[in-house]
Amino acid sequence: MTIDLEDWAREKGVKYFMVSFTDLFGAQRAKLVPAQAIAEMQGEGAGFAGFATWLDLTPAHPDMLAVPDPSAVTQLPWKPEVAWVPANCVMEGAPVDHAPRNVLIRQVEAARSMGLSVKSGIEAEFFLMTPDGAAISDEYDTAEKPCYDQQAVMRRYDVIAEIGDYMLEMGWGLYQADHEDANGQFEMNWDFDDVLVTADRHSFFKFMVKSVAEKHGLRATFMPKPVKGLTGNGAHAHVSVWDADGKTNLFTDGTHDLGMSDTGWHFLGGIMKHASALAAITNPTVNSYKRINAPRTSSGATWAPNSVTWTGNNRTHMVRVPGPGRFELRLPDGAANPYLMQAVMIAAGLSGIATKADPGKRLDIDMYQNGHTVTDAPRLPLNLLDALRAYDADTALKDAMGTEFSAAFMKLKHDEWNSFVSHFSRWERENTLDI
Repeated sequence: MTIDLEDWAREKGVKYFMVSFTDLFGAQRAKLVPAQAIAEMQGEGAGFAGFATWLDLTPAHPDMLAVPDPSAVTQLPWKPEVAWVPANCVMEGAPVDHAPRNVLIRQVEAARSMGLSVKSGIEAEFFLMTPDGAAISDEYDTAEKPCYDQQAVMRRYDVIAEIGDYMLEMGWGLYQADHEDANGQFEMNWDFDDVLVTADRHSFFKFMVKSVAEKHGLRATFMPKPVKGLTGNGAHAHVSVWDADGKTNLFTDGTHDLGMSDTGWHFLGGIMKHASALAAITNPTVNSYKRINAPRTSSGATWAPNSVTWTGNNRTHMVRVPGPGRFELRLPDGAANPYLMQAVMIAAGLSGIATKADPGKRLDIDMYQNGHTVTDAPRLPLNLLDALRAYDADTALKDAMGTEFSAAFMKLKHDEWNSFVSHFSRWERENTLDI
């Protein structure tokens, strides 16, 4: 049953809606719409100039309309008079093919056409920084191994507990929150769900964490590597494959290693086959490659992969299969677009099923200590340009994600890379001034 947003607002006491969409770079864009005007917006959409955001549009393009998805409307727990509602981007009556939520919806439909659905959960890590972003916010958070630090998490109890209370209030199934492996870093975990639900919640989570941090005079960042020498922000994804109704987990039946079914085995095979290209989307910024190719951190481990390998319950590989029914992709980082990362995982997995891809041999070694002994596993890209080249060369994945999306993504990301390499850095002066 479709929710009538005007009636819903009246019932909930909502005065304004944030009609929101996410652009190609993961930035959330919104218009604030009074509840009295939401009926028209629900039918026709809120108008945006797409060129003003990170979408591949020009000033000459017609208005882009963001049509709210009422099934995902969320009242802001910290400001109940406002509701956030994700929207699907439309132009002249047709979906904007490269808009990220539309890309994910197409992948959900592609899975359904194969009699499948995909569910996922996200481990979203973030740092709490000073307002200017120059340092972590807790001057006493200095332990060499700060993971699960009891005192450190309690010093930020007011922030973490407020976010946690809101997640419980919204029915997300929050089940734990902890201080993570870097000084100033935290993680909060909630129940897995269908990929579109997870992507919407991932988007809202980032918005909520930043908003609550600002309320407390702090700044939250999901930047992949915000502090030199410390563990970076991951966004590990736990993925499972189900029947089209989402009732039966199809990942495991005991046919293959670690109990995987043919469906799970080939889905994982697709992830492994397309991993280097996948990185362009799961690790989409220049800074991302400071995390997955990082030297040893102060805690002793980066907790990020640098090679295309998979394993059982071992956190030093790109993919971990911790138990029956799911796998964990440890590649994505905090900059990953919540919609595109889900879409590309499905696209790679469905490709693997279609081609009966084999994930290859399971490795159980400690990759941080003995990874140099593995000579037949591809290395993950060393930088964003390498990842973009890998994506461009992977025509099967590009086609699966959509030709318009792939062209738009490649264009804007190459522009970003060119902006980076044209930047005159302090490193250049320090290392070449006296040559």
